[in-house]
Amino acid sequence: MFAGTTLEGAQVAFIGLPDDTGVLMNGGRVGAADGPRAFREALARYGAFHAEGIDWPAVADVGDIVPGETLEETHDRVTEAVSGMLDLGVFPIGIGGGHDLTFPFVRAVAARAEPMVGVYLDAHLDVRVEPGSGMPFRRLVEDCAVRELHVHGLDPLANTAEHLAWFQAHGGRVDSFTPEDPWPMGDLFVSFDLDVIDQAHAPGVSANNPCGWSSSLADRWTLAAGRCEQVRCFDIMELNPHFDKGGHTARLAARLFLSFLRGFAERSR
Repeated sequence: MFAGTTLEGAQVAFIGLPDDTGVLMNGGRVGAADGPRAFREALARYGAFHAEGIDWPAVADVGDIVPGETLEETHDRVTEAVSGMLDLGVFPIGIGGGHDLTFPFVRAVAARAEPMVGVYLDAHLDVRVEPGSGMPFRRLVEDCAVRELHVHGLDPLANTAEHLAWFQAHGGRVDSFTPEDPWPMGDLFVSFDLDVIDQAHAPGVSANNPCGWSSSLADRWTLAAGRCEQVRCFDIMELNPHFDKGGHTARLAARLFLSFLRGFAERSR
C-alpha cells in the first residue's frame, strides 16, 4: 500500500501537520502537535495491508511540515507544501494538529479549483473571527471563496448563536445529507475533526465531546468521503495523544484513514 517517503508512483500522499499553536491561542488542551507521530505509530500496527478484497491505492508519507515562529508562517509553509504535492499529481491528506491548519491545507487546493464546497465533521462551527484553531472555515469563506459549507455532528450547546448566524448567512447548512445520500455538487474538501466523536471512543482530542458520534458512524462518513469523486482533499485533525490513554483515539484515526483509502480505491472501479 505505501510507496515509502517518495511520491514516485503514489496516488495519495499524507502530510503531518504537527502544530497546536492555534489550540493554545483558543484556550484548548495542547498536545495535538504530537498527533501525526501518534497516528503513524497506530497506522504501523494496523494489520490492513493484506485485507481481503481491497485494492489499496499507492500511498506516500511525505513527512511533517516544520512549524514556523508564528501561526501565519506555519500556515504559509503548509500551503506551500501541499501545493508541491498537487504539482506532482497526488491526492493530499493532512494529519494534524490544530484545526486551524485545515485553512492553509485547503487553501492550496482551492487555488486550483472552482469555488469549493466544504464538508466538515465537527462538534464546532469553527468560524471565529480571532486567530486560532476555531477560525478555519470563516477564513476559507472570506479568503478562498468557498461558496458553501456543510457541517455534520454539530453540538448546539457548544456553539454561540452569533457563530451560527454567521455560518447560515454565508451558505452554511447543518446536517443536510447523510453519508449515503448524494453529496453536494462541485469540488469538495472534507475535514474530519476527531472531537465529533464521543469521548468514550475518542478521548485523545483537544476538546472532549460528551455526547458525540459513535465510531461506526464516523467510519461510514470517511468511507463515503473516499468514494465521492468530487472530494479533492481530506484531513483528520485534533488528534491529541497527551490525553489518549492506551492509544484508542490514534487507532481510531488510523482506522478512519484506512476507510477513506478503501473508498478512494473504489473510485476507479
